[in-house]
Amino acid sequence: MVPTAAALEFVGAPTWSALSGKPVATDVWTGVHEVPHVRIGQEADLVVVAPATADLLARAAHGQADDLLTSTLLTARCPVVFAPAMHTEMWEHPATRANVATLRDRGVLVIEPAEGRLTGKDTGKGRLPDPDEIFEVCREVLVRGTTTLDLAGRHVVVSAGGTREYLDPVRYLGNRSSGLQGYALARAAAARGAEVTLVAANVTLPDPAGVKVVRVETTAQLRQEVVTAAASADAVVMAAAPADFRPTAVSDAKIKKASDGSAPVVGLTQNPDILLEISTERARPGQVIVGFAAETGDDTGSVLDLARAKLARKGCDLLVVNDVSGGAVFGSPDNEAVVLAADGAAVDVPRGSKAALAHVIWDQVADRL
Repeated sequence: MVPTAAALEFVGAPTWSALSGKPVATDVWTGVHEVPHVRIGQEADLVVVAPATADLLARAAHGQADDLLTSTLLTARCPVVFAPAMHTEMWEHPATRANVATLRDRGVLVIEPAEGRLTGKDTGKGRLPDPDEIFEVCREVLVRGTTTLDLAGRHVVVSAGGTREYLDPVRYLGNRSSGLQGYALARAAAARGAEVTLVAANVTLPDPAGVKVVRVETTAQLRQEVVTAAASADAVVMAAAPADFRPTAVSDAKIKKASDGSAPVVGLTQNPDILLEISTERARPGQVIVGFAAETGDDTGSVLDLARAKLARKGCDLLVVNDVSGGAVFGSPDNEAVVLAADGAAVDVPRGSKAALAHVIWDQVADRL
């Protein structure tokens, strides 16, 4: 651990060492014979600065080496991740924005700060993302094994979860989806340098670090937020499971059981087809659209037969096909899929983590961007 002088004002070196179980280096003069201001950066596999203050971002952007941390940043040739934390006004200041842009241009991953409670009574953008989520982004960076941020400068939109269509104040129709794959896609995109908007339908997972999360419930709300975000997006990945139908009438009061044992008749109407809409009405030239197909196969065709027909019908560039026979995939940390392309290509992705599948999908998107 390499705390700055300011960090030591908050937490003493013995505490840093005790909590981490590692020695704490604080200056360039301790152990000079080992040349720590050069060696630490040279030997590192990953450098993470969290929290990264406005002052630290400025010093790093200008190449200062006035303490052990900034010296380490200059000698590091491994991936570098900054997790900023500061007041909203400081984050939005033109000087900070310019420093962040400079660092990103150099291939440094600067995670977008979270929104929430800041120091005192203030709230806004500038909060340090959840430490567990910072860890997940760092793990994604290490797993890729490259310092190339191939989605830097790109805005991507990801949808996740399953929508709900209410029958009355307590009952709804919905689709099964944990949101795990959509969140893995959002986290992977952030780790590859993208600006990420995640439209989450009824998902209770923690917000991925560096990702803007928009929460929705119904298919109509999902459509509105996806279409709005897609207007400035380079790619849209529709990993959510929108309900295909909604009730034609919604009761203001809870529907009671009938004394004669009869069940109410529920009229249904089709919901808008979001994937078809954004595929046929591209918001900008070169935009890449990715759909998902959860198929089981039936007497009309196999899983892949049905998926290829859906790909042609929807008009998207890529379709990620999951065989969900027997409830496979839902809620599982693992996934396997076939990624079909409009040009006829197909990529088989063997069973593995949903994060691994997410990177395969972004590889395909990046090639087309």
